Amino acid sequence: MQTAAMDPAEEPPSMLWGLDPVFSAFARLYIRDILEMTESTQVPGIYFYNLHPISKVDVLGTVVYKREREDFFCYGVDDGTGVINCLCWKSDVLKEEREPSKSGAQLGAAAQGGFDPVAELQKLRRAQRTRCRLEIGELLRVRGPVKTSRQQREIKASTYYKVSDSVMAVQISWMMEAPQLYRQCYDKAPQLEPDAAGDSAVSSLSRATKILKDFLKQKSVSRFRPYDVQDLLQPLISSPPQAASADQIDSLRVVSRAGLGQKIGPFNERPAPQEPVAGPSACQQLRQLLKEALQILQDEGAVYRKVKSQDEVYLVTVQDKDLLVAVKDVIREDSRREKCAWTRSVQYRHKF
Repeated sequence: MQTAAMDPAEEPPSMLWGLDPVFSAFARLYIRDILEMTESTQVPGIYFYNLHPISKVDVLGTVVYKREREDFFCYGVDDGTGVINCLCWKSDVLKEEREPSKSGAQLGAAAQGGFDPVAELQKLRRAQRTRCRLEIGELLRVRGPVKTSRQQREIKASTYYKVSDSVMAVQISWMMEAPQLYRQCYDKAPQLEPDAAGDSAVSSLSRATKILKDFLKQKSVSRFRPYDVQDLLQPLISSPPQAASADQIDSLRVVSRAGLGQKIGPFNERPAPQEPVAGPSACQQLRQLLKEALQILQDEGAVYRKVKSQDEVYLVTVQDKDLLVAVKDVIREDSRREKCAWTRSVQYRHKF
């Protein structure tokens, strides 16, 4: 694998990396993206995904190959997007392969006398060996820094263990969380420099969304139109300052000259009226803020539009009884299928 280096002009300065929360966390990236990340030209061992500085990752996948040495295991992990080499160092417990010869007598005494700490310690060690020694086809979770050795991208595991997932609950949960992390964090460019205008816009939008949510919850509204809630967001819109008229400016100049003892006459120069600054009006700002807040509520599933027409009618999801009945019917029909019955029986057996 040829390691790609990032263009120094595009790479953010290293002093700002700490402002990105991804830098200090284990990034749950797909293996394909880990293999394609570009390496930093400032600090070796730091990689970039969409300008996010990444040094350590968290991977869940199936073991597809295995090599064992005296001091470490080398597992090939496949998550469906690619295969990466994981270097897993052996602990002292794994290096002690043989059991003590006197354990048989101690176990016999434990059966007669009760609790035996030596036997319990051996059980814990056997359980640890089982969790850390994997075979091909088993599920492995690895956390650790990303390194490049001999032109090959690999993970030097700081933590690794076998995952018992007989009903695939862990894998399904992982596959559902990963796309959300990409949409909410990894695929968005990091904001390493403060933006006052952007922060104020986000603050107004979040406040507008909260105002609408509180109104719908308190009033138990089942349906509404945009103009029904438009006045609720009016306090969030700051009206632009009005320009002073020519007569007001003239009167101010007269008063100021009189105070200074200057002669006032009809031939005094009259200032030219100031032209208003072009920009969106308060009404336009209110409509845009309401439109964005309603879009956020739709994305979150709080409201929806049953029929898209010129008459914008929004229905509140929680208050829509017809929708709740339809959802229950869908769940009831899906639960009658054979695969759902098999899942329930498996879960029942594992529970008891």
